[in-house]
Amino acid sequence: MGRKVTLATCSLNQWALDFDGNFERILKSIDVAKSRGAKYRLGPELEICGYGCGDHFYESDTLLHSFQVLKKLLESPSTQDIICDVGMPIMHHNVRYNCRVLFLNRKILLIRPKMMMANNGNYRELRWFSPWKKLRHVEEYFLPRMLQEVTGQDTVPFGDCVLSTKDTCIGSEICAELWSPRSPHIDMSLDGVEIITNSSASHHELRKADARVNLIMSATRKCGGIYLYSNQQGCDGDRLYYDGCAMLAVNGDIVARGAQFSLDDVEVVTATFDLEDVRSYRGETCQPHLDLDFKPCHRVKVDFSLSGDGVGLPTHQPITWQFHTPEEEISLGPACWLWDYLRRSGQVRPESKLNETVDRACTSYSEDSNCSTLKS
Repeated sequence: MGRKVTLATCSLNQWALDFDGNFERILKSIDVAKSRGAKYRLGPELEICGYGCGDHFYESDTLLHSFQVLKKLLESPSTQDIICDVGMPIMHHNVRYNCRVLFLNRKILLIRPKMMMANNGNYRELRWFSPWKKLRHVEEYFLPRMLQEVTGQDTVPFGDCVLSTKDTCIGSEICAELWSPRSPHIDMSLDGVEIITNSSASHHELRKADARVNLIMSATRKCGGIYLYSNQQGCDGDRLYYDGCAMLAVNGDIVARGAQFSLDDVEVVTATFDLEDVRSYRGETCQPHLDLDFKPCHRVKVDFSLSGDGVGLPTHQPITWQFHTPEEEISLGPACWLWDYLRRSGQVRPESKLNETVDRACTSYSEDSNCSTLKS
Protein backbone atom coordinates (compact mmCIF):
# COMPACT_ATOMS: atom_id res chain seq x y z
CA MET A 1 0.00 0.00 0.00
CA GLY A 2 1.32 3.42 -0.93
CA ARG A 3 2.22 6.04 1.60
CA LYS A 4 1.12 9.45 0.38
CA VAL A 5 2.77 12.57 1.84
CA THR A 6 1.93 16.20 1.12
CA LEU A 7 4.84 18.61 1.48
CA ALA A 8 5.08 22.39 1.18
CA THR A 9 7.85 24.77 0.24
CA CYS A 10 7.66 28.52 -0.21
CA SER A 11 9.21 31.74 -1.46
CA LEU A 12 8.95 34.63 1.00
CA ASN A 13 9.64 38.31 0.45
CA GLN A 14 11.45 38.87 3.74
CA TRP A 15 12.97 42.18 4.82
CA ALA A 16 16.29 42.40 6.64
CA LEU A 17 15.67 43.03 10.37
CA ASP A 18 11.88 43.34 9.89
CA PHE A 19 11.20 40.78 12.61
CA ASP A 20 7.49 41.53 12.96
CA GLY A 21 6.83 41.48 9.23
CA ASN A 22 8.96 38.40 8.70
CA PHE A 23 7.05 36.61 11.46
CA GLU A 24 3.72 37.42 9.84
CA ARG A 25 4.86 36.16 6.44
CA ILE A 26 6.25 32.94 7.92
CA LEU A 27 3.02 32.35 9.82
CA LYS A 28 0.93 33.00 6.71
CA SER A 29 2.95 30.47 4.73
CA ILE A 30 2.40 27.86 7.45
CA ASP A 31 -1.34 28.53 7.44
CA VAL A 32 -1.47 28.11 3.65
CA ALA A 33 0.58 24.91 3.83
CA LYS A 34 -1.73 23.43 6.47
CA SER A 35 -4.84 24.41 4.53
CA ARG A 36 -3.50 22.33 1.62
CA GLY A 37 -2.93 19.29 3.80
CA ALA A 38 0.85 19.56 4.14
CA LYS A 39 2.58 17.97 7.13
CA TYR A 40 5.95 19.59 6.48
CA ARG A 41 6.73 23.22 5.61
CA LEU A 42 10.10 24.49 4.38
CA GLY A 43 11.10 28.17 4.34
CA PRO A 44 14.00 30.20 2.87
CA GLU A 45 17.49 30.66 4.31
CA LEU A 46 17.66 32.96 7.36
CA GLU A 47 13.99 33.83 6.89
CA ILE A 48 13.44 34.98 10.48
CA CYS A 49 15.91 37.87 10.35
CA GLY A 50 16.35 38.23 6.58
CA TYR A 51 19.40 37.19 4.60
CA GLY A 52 20.86 40.63 3.86
CA CYS A 53 21.52 41.78 7.43
CA GLY A 54 25.21 42.39 6.71
CA ASP A 55 27.23 43.33 9.79
CA HIS A 56 24.05 43.38 11.87
CA PHE A 57 24.72 39.64 12.18
CA TYR A 58 27.49 40.64 14.60
CA GLU A 59 24.97 42.25 16.95
CA SER A 60 23.57 40.26 19.86
CA ASP A 61 20.19 41.92 19.28
CA THR A 62 19.87 40.16 15.91
CA LEU A 63 20.22 36.80 17.65
CA LEU A 64 17.92 37.85 20.49
CA HIS A 65 15.11 39.07 18.23
CA SER A 66 15.42 35.92 16.10
CA PHE A 67 14.83 33.81 19.21
CA GLN A 68 11.87 36.00 20.14
CA VAL A 69 10.30 35.31 16.73
CA LEU A 70 11.01 31.59 17.12
CA LYS A 71 9.28 31.69 20.50
CA LYS A 72 6.19 33.29 18.96
CA LEU A 73 6.15 30.63 16.24
CA LEU A 74 6.39 27.83 18.78
CA GLU A 75 3.50 29.31 20.75
CA SER A 76 1.24 29.87 17.73
CA PRO A 77 -1.66 27.44 17.17
CA SER A 78 -0.83 27.60 13.44
CA THR A 79 2.37 25.62 13.96
CA GLN A 80 0.66 22.66 15.61
CA ASP A 81 0.58 19.27 13.84
CA ILE A 82 2.98 20.32 11.09
CA ILE A 83 6.78 20.07 11.05
CA CYS A 84 8.08 23.60 10.51
CA ASP A 85 11.57 24.19 9.14
CA VAL A 86 12.75 27.80 9.63
CA GLY A 87 16.08 29.58 9.17
CA MET A 88 17.88 31.84 11.65
CA PRO A 89 21.35 32.65 13.02
CA ILE A 90 22.38 30.83 16.21
CA MET A 91 25.49 31.11 18.38
CA HIS A 92 26.80 27.81 19.75
CA HIS A 93 29.91 27.71 21.96
CA ASN A 94 30.47 31.38 21.05
CA VAL A 95 30.53 30.59 17.34
CA ARG A 96 27.87 32.03 15.02
CA TYR A 97 26.16 29.60 12.61
CA ASN A 98 23.60 29.89 9.82
CA CYS A 99 21.03 27.31 10.93
CA ARG A 100 17.83 25.45 10.23
CA VAL A 101 15.52 24.88 13.18
CA LEU A 102 12.96 22.08 12.88
CA PHE A 103 10.11 22.04 15.39
CA LEU A 104 6.79 20.33 15.98
CA ASN A 105 4.05 20.90 18.56
CA ARG A 106 6.05 23.32 20.75
CA LYS A 107 9.15 21.07 20.72
CA ILE A 108 12.39 21.80 18.88
CA LEU A 109 13.43 18.60 17.12
CA LEU A 110 16.90 19.56 15.93
CA ILE A 111 19.13 22.42 14.82
CA ARG A 112 21.15 21.86 11.67
CA PRO A 113 23.99 24.37 10.98
CA LYS A 114 25.19 25.15 7.46
CA MET A 115 28.29 23.16 6.53
CA MET A 116 29.39 24.73 3.23
CA MET A 117 29.42 28.51 3.00
CA ALA A 118 28.85 30.75 -0.01
CA ASN A 119 31.87 33.02 -0.09
CA ASN A 120 32.39 34.05 -3.70
CA GLY A 121 30.86 36.54 -6.09
CA ASN A 122 28.14 38.44 -4.22
CA TYR A 123 28.44 36.36 -1.06
CA ARG A 124 30.59 36.90 2.04
CA GLU A 125 29.11 34.40 4.48
CA LEU A 126 32.47 33.62 6.12
CA ARG A 127 32.51 37.22 7.31
CA TRP A 128 29.58 36.48 9.66
CA PHE A 129 29.26 32.72 10.01
CA SER A 130 31.43 29.67 10.51
CA PRO A 131 30.77 26.39 8.71
CA TRP A 132 29.99 23.28 10.73
CA LYS A 133 32.91 20.99 9.90
CA LYS A 134 32.11 18.02 12.16
CA LEU A 135 30.68 15.47 9.74
CA ARG A 136 28.02 13.25 11.33
CA HIS A 137 28.72 14.85 14.70
CA VAL A 138 25.91 16.06 16.98
CA GLU A 139 26.20 18.04 20.19
CA GLU A 140 23.80 19.36 22.82
CA TYR A 141 22.64 22.92 22.38
CA PHE A 142 21.41 24.63 25.53
CA LEU A 143 18.27 26.58 24.74
CA PRO A 144 17.77 30.16 25.96
CA ARG A 145 15.48 30.41 28.98
CA MET A 146 12.71 32.03 26.94
CA LEU A 147 12.50 28.86 24.81
CA GLN A 148 12.89 26.48 27.73
CA GLU A 149 9.71 27.96 29.19
CA VAL A 150 7.80 27.15 26.00
CA THR A 151 9.27 23.79 25.02
CA GLY A 152 10.12 22.29 28.41
CA GLN A 153 13.48 21.31 26.89
CA ASP A 154 16.87 22.22 28.31
CA THR A 155 18.91 20.98 25.35
CA VAL A 156 18.26 19.95 21.73
CA PRO A 157 20.44 18.16 19.11
CA PHE A 158 22.76 20.51 17.21
CA GLY A 159 24.87 19.35 14.27
CA ASP A 160 24.93 17.16 11.18
CA CYS A 161 21.80 15.10 11.69
CA VAL A 162 18.56 14.09 9.96
CA LEU A 163 14.98 13.73 11.14
CA SER A 164 13.44 10.27 11.26
CA THR A 165 9.63 10.21 11.41
CA LYS A 166 7.52 7.07 11.80
CA ASP A 167 7.22 6.67 8.03
CA THR A 168 10.21 8.37 6.36
CA CYS A 169 13.44 10.32 6.88
CA ILE A 170 14.15 14.00 6.14
CA GLY A 171 17.55 15.61 5.59
CA SER A 172 18.54 19.24 5.09
CA GLU A 173 20.80 21.04 2.66
CA ILE A 174 21.30 24.79 2.88
CA CYS A 175 21.75 26.82 -0.32
CA ALA A 176 25.39 26.46 -1.46
CA GLU A 177 25.54 22.82 -0.35
CA LEU A 178 23.50 21.86 -3.42
CA TRP A 179 26.12 23.50 -5.66
CA SER A 180 29.07 21.79 -3.99
CA PRO A 181 30.87 18.86 -5.66
CA ARG A 182 30.46 17.05 -2.31
CA SER A 183 26.80 17.76 -1.74
CA PRO A 184 25.36 16.22 1.45
CA HIS A 185 22.37 14.81 -0.46
CA ILE A 186 24.59 12.07 -1.93
CA ASP A 187 25.52 10.42 1.36
CA MET A 188 22.11 11.12 2.87
CA SER A 189 20.37 9.41 -0.04
CA LEU A 190 22.68 6.39 0.14
CA ASP A 191 21.84 6.14 3.84
CA GLY A 192 18.11 6.00 3.19
CA VAL A 193 17.08 9.63 3.63
CA GLU A 194 14.04 9.90 1.34
CA ILE A 195 13.21 13.62 1.53
CA ILE A 196 15.94 16.23 0.98
CA THR A 197 15.21 19.90 1.58
CA ASN A 198 17.12 22.99 0.49
CA SER A 199 16.54 26.45 1.93
CA SER A 200 18.20 29.16 -0.13
CA ALA A 201 18.80 32.86 -0.54
CA SER A 202 19.87 32.57 -4.15
CA HIS A 203 20.05 35.83 -6.08
CA HIS A 204 18.91 36.29 -9.64
CA GLU A 205 21.37 36.36 -12.45
CA LEU A 206 20.84 35.56 -16.09
CA ARG A 207 20.08 31.86 -16.74
CA LYS A 208 20.66 30.87 -13.11
CA ALA A 209 17.22 29.28 -12.86
CA ASP A 210 18.28 26.79 -15.52
CA ALA A 211 21.24 25.76 -13.37
CA ARG A 212 19.10 25.33 -10.24
CA VAL A 213 16.54 23.15 -12.00
CA ASN A 214 19.22 21.01 -13.63
CA LEU A 215 21.04 20.49 -10.32
CA ILE A 216 17.89 19.37 -8.55
CA MET A 217 16.77 17.12 -11.38
CA SER A 218 20.24 15.60 -11.55
CA ALA A 219 20.40 15.02 -7.79
CA THR A 220 17.11 13.15 -7.69
CA ARG A 221 17.76 11.30 -10.94
CA LYS A 222 21.06 9.92 -9.64
CA CYS A 223 19.96 9.15 -6.10
CA GLY A 224 16.20 8.96 -6.28
CA GLY A 225 14.16 10.66 -3.60
CA ILE A 226 12.06 13.78 -3.06
CA TYR A 227 13.67 17.23 -3.16
CA LEU A 228 12.14 20.47 -1.85
CA TYR A 229 13.66 23.82 -2.78
CA SER A 230 12.74 27.09 -1.05
CA ASN A 231 14.13 30.51 -1.89
CA GLN A 232 14.03 34.09 -0.73
CA GLN A 233 12.07 36.42 -3.00
CA GLY A 234 12.48 40.11 -3.71
CA CYS A 235 15.00 42.70 -2.54
CA ASP A 236 15.45 42.39 1.24
CA GLY A 237 17.30 45.70 1.57
CA ASP A 238 20.61 44.96 -0.13
CA ARG A 239 21.59 45.34 -3.78
CA LEU A 240 20.57 41.79 -4.76
CA TYR A 241 17.26 40.48 -6.06
CA TYR A 242 16.19 36.98 -5.05
CA ASP A 243 14.00 35.37 -7.65
CA GLY A 244 11.99 32.65 -5.93
CA CYS A 245 11.59 29.53 -8.09
CA ALA A 246 10.41 27.30 -5.23
CA MET A 247 10.00 23.76 -6.52
CA LEU A 248 9.43 20.12 -5.63
CA ALA A 249 10.97 17.18 -7.49
CA VAL A 250 11.00 13.39 -7.30
CA ASN A 251 13.18 10.82 -9.05
CA GLY A 252 14.54 13.26 -11.63
CA ASP A 253 11.30 15.10 -12.44
CA ILE A 254 9.95 18.49 -11.34
CA VAL A 255 6.34 18.05 -10.22
CA ALA A 256 5.45 21.52 -8.87
CA ARG A 257 6.98 24.98 -9.07
CA GLY A 258 6.50 28.59 -8.09
CA ALA A 259 7.09 31.75 -10.08
CA GLN A 260 10.54 33.11 -10.81
CA PHE A 261 9.43 36.74 -10.70
CA SER A 262 6.57 37.61 -8.41
CA LEU A 263 5.36 40.60 -6.40
CA ASP A 264 3.54 38.37 -3.92
CA ASP A 265 5.05 38.48 -0.43
CA VAL A 266 4.12 34.85 0.27
CA GLU A 267 4.04 32.07 -2.31
CA VAL A 268 3.48 28.49 -1.15
CA VAL A 269 3.94 25.47 -3.42
CA THR A 270 2.69 22.03 -2.36
CA ALA A 271 2.78 18.57 -3.88
CA THR A 272 1.69 15.07 -2.92
CA PHE A 273 4.12 12.16 -3.29
CA ASP A 274 3.98 8.41 -2.82
CA LEU A 275 6.97 7.24 -0.78
CA GLU A 276 6.75 3.88 -2.50
CA ASP A 277 7.78 5.58 -5.76
CA VAL A 278 11.06 6.57 -4.10
CA ARG A 279 11.64 3.11 -2.66
CA SER A 280 10.89 1.40 -5.95
CA TYR A 281 13.20 3.77 -7.88
CA ARG A 282 16.08 3.33 -5.46
CA GLY A 283 15.58 -0.41 -5.31
CA GLU A 284 16.37 -0.58 -9.02
CA THR A 285 19.11 2.05 -9.33
CA CYS A 286 20.96 2.53 -6.03
CA GLN A 287 23.51 0.01 -4.78
CA PRO A 288 24.30 -0.49 -1.08
CA HIS A 289 27.09 1.71 0.22
CA LEU A 290 30.11 -0.60 0.49
CA ASP A 291 32.64 1.94 1.78
CA LEU A 292 33.85 0.66 5.15
CA ASP A 293 34.61 4.22 6.25
CA PHE A 294 31.08 5.40 5.53
CA LYS A 295 29.46 6.99 8.58
CA PRO A 296 25.68 6.69 8.80
CA CYS A 297 23.58 9.78 9.44
CA HIS A 298 22.72 10.60 13.01
CA ARG A 299 18.94 10.18 13.19
CA VAL A 300 16.75 12.21 15.49
CA LYS A 301 13.51 10.28 15.97
CA VAL A 302 10.11 11.91 16.27
CA ASP A 303 6.76 10.25 16.98
CA PHE A 304 4.98 11.76 13.98
CA SER A 305 3.90 10.63 10.53
CA LEU A 306 3.89 12.66 7.35
CA SER A 307 1.57 10.20 5.66
CA GLY A 308 -2.09 9.93 6.54
CA ASP A 309 -5.10 7.90 5.52
CA GLY A 310 -5.35 9.49 2.08
CA VAL A 311 -4.70 6.30 0.12
CA GLY A 312 -6.68 7.58 -2.87
CA LEU A 313 -5.04 11.02 -2.83
CA PRO A 314 -3.64 11.70 -6.33
CA THR A 315 0.10 12.30 -6.59
CA HIS A 316 1.57 15.15 -8.59
CA GLN A 317 2.87 14.23 -12.03
CA PRO A 318 5.98 15.57 -13.84
CA ILE A 319 5.73 18.98 -15.47
CA THR A 320 7.81 20.74 -18.08
CA TRP A 321 9.54 23.85 -16.78
CA GLN A 322 8.90 26.83 -19.01
CA PHE A 323 12.00 28.98 -18.73
CA HIS A 324 11.96 32.70 -19.39
CA THR A 325 13.95 33.86 -22.38
CA PRO A 326 17.02 36.00 -21.65
CA GLU A 327 15.09 39.04 -22.88
CA GLU A 328 12.26 38.36 -20.43
CA GLU A 329 14.68 37.92 -17.54
CA ILE A 330 16.41 41.20 -18.39
CA SER A 331 13.02 42.95 -18.43
CA LEU A 332 11.50 41.37 -15.33
CA GLY A 333 14.39 40.95 -12.88
CA PRO A 334 15.47 44.61 -12.58
CA ALA A 335 11.83 45.75 -12.58
CA CYS A 336 10.98 43.52 -9.62
CA TRP A 337 14.12 44.64 -7.77
CA LEU A 338 13.25 48.30 -8.32
CA TRP A 339 9.67 47.74 -7.11
CA ASP A 340 10.90 46.29 -3.82
CA TYR A 341 13.66 48.87 -3.43
CA LEU A 342 11.22 51.75 -3.91
CA ARG A 343 8.61 50.50 -1.48
CA ARG A 344 11.22 49.62 1.14
CA SER A 345 12.59 53.15 0.94
CA GLY A 346 9.08 54.61 1.20
CA GLN A 347 9.09 56.10 -2.29
CA VAL A 348 5.96 54.27 -3.47
CA ARG A 349 2.98 52.56 -1.90
CA PRO A 350 1.61 49.19 -3.08
CA GLU A 351 -1.59 50.87 -4.29
CA SER A 352 0.30 53.28 -6.55
CA LYS A 353 -0.04 53.44 -10.32
CA LEU A 354 3.11 51.35 -10.71
CA ASN A 355 0.79 48.35 -10.61
CA GLU A 356 -0.81 49.53 -13.84
CA THR A 357 2.63 49.67 -15.44
CA VAL A 358 3.31 46.11 -14.34
CA ASP A 359 -0.04 44.98 -15.75
CA ARG A 360 0.72 46.54 -19.11
CA ALA A 361 4.19 44.97 -19.19
CA CYS A 362 2.83 41.53 -18.40
CA THR A 363 0.38 41.54 -21.29
CA SER A 364 3.30 41.30 -23.70
CA TYR A 365 4.24 37.87 -22.38
CA SER A 366 2.42 34.54 -22.51
CA GLU A 367 0.78 32.85 -19.56
CA ASP A 368 3.22 29.98 -19.99
CA SER A 369 6.02 32.26 -18.87
CA ASN A 370 4.29 32.86 -15.50
CA CYS A 371 4.49 36.60 -16.09
CA SER A 372 0.96 37.04 -14.81
CA THR A 373 2.42 36.57 -11.31
CA LEU A 374 4.00 40.00 -11.61
CA LYS A 375 0.60 41.52 -10.93
CA SER A 376 0.33 42.55 -7.30
